[in-house]
Amino acid sequence: MPFNVLVTLRLIITMNRKELIEQIRTKKSFLCIGLDTDITKIPEHLLDTEDPVYEFNKQIIDATKEYCVSYKINTAFYESRGLAGWQSLIRTWNYLPKDTFSIADAKRGDIGNTSEMYAKAFFQAESSGMSFDSVTVAPYMGADSVKPFLKFENKWAIVLALTSNEGSKDFQFLPVAEDTMLFERVIQTVSGWGTNDNIMFVVGATRGESFLTIRKHAPDHFLLVPGVGAQGGNLQDVCKYGMNKDCGLLINSSRAVIYASSGKDFAEAAAAEARKVQNEMKLILESM
Repeated sequence: MPFNVLVTLRLIITMNRKELIEQIRTKKSFLCIGLDTDITKIPEHLLDTEDPVYEFNKQIIDATKEYCVSYKINTAFYESRGLAGWQSLIRTWNYLPKDTFSIADAKRGDIGNTSEMYAKAFFQAESSGMSFDSVTVAPYMGADSVKPFLKFENKWAIVLALTSNEGSKDFQFLPVAEDTMLFERVIQTVSGWGTNDNIMFVVGATRGESFLTIRKHAPDHFLLVPGVGAQGGNLQDVCKYGMNKDCGLLINSSRAVIYASSGKDFAEAAAAEARKVQNEMKLILESM
């Protein structure tokens, strides 16, 4: 194992599209919980434990796993802490329930051998100690930055398409042809590199009716949707414009769930927030 991390690798079971849809129907949820764990924000009483970040994640997972179908780990929060962070990351991946879809939110975007190494880092357990179901990928450098991730069987590349940050206006909405903006061309092109069994797209929740345009180009792909909750995205609007016959959405909520409380009741508060979102999702799914 790298860094002499003493963990026992969990049984590696990858989740394909059919299984993800089944989990959504079983749990009546399409909630993805983001483990964007900042050591400066976790409850103080955890700081005396051997691995505070992992202990925080472990308790959050235990409290919320019945309400969500996916966990997304933003790797920057772990990489920034060096060796200790990587140890927390590997331990957290090992602890993720086997019936949840795992996302390494790494936003990698390089080419050639570098991209292949990034794919191994998050997909190849015998190399890195982790085997996530998916990785977020930036497509700006073209096919060379995405296709290496698609070589791994039953793994997914989740490609940035339309984001909710202010800077998205710098490039994503530039016209590249008559009635076609850059983010549309990205979706059109990337869709041809794989299938809806191994490619998803990231679409920011605050884009509202833009989901109609997204669905025009990617009617059957799953969309990973950040921005509901703390960033102001509205779940009802996202579902109105973005759902397809299979649901087709993974709605991510990070801060609103994991930091629902800063006290010793943090896990219970996270569970209550996740349950609230899941109940809303249940009503939406039942109305489909």
